[in-house]
Amino acid sequence: MPSQMEHAMETTMFTFHKFAGDKCYLTKEDLRLLMEKEFPGFLENQKEPLAVDKIMKDLDQLGFQSFFSLIAVLTIACNDYFVVHMKKCKK
Repeated sequence: MPSQMEHAMETTMFTFHKFAGDKCYLTKEDLRLLMEKEFPGFLENQKEPLAVDKIMKDLDQLGFQSFFSLIAVLTIACNDYFVVHMKKCKK
């Protein structure tokens, strides 16, 4: 039985390949669809409506390594928000 972390890794890999298809990279439109389906709360709470365009500004395609780095950055930002929010709740 996979651990939670193994399951999270598997989900990340399968999600990437679901949207990348046989080409094994994400186009700007692929990333936009992925973000809309998998991160609707992130996009809804963005102050910048063109967040995906900014991410993909200088890229034509996003390979798995870059995608995983993007997920890591989003996770760090969410954790930072969570930590600040939790500190406020404890006061």
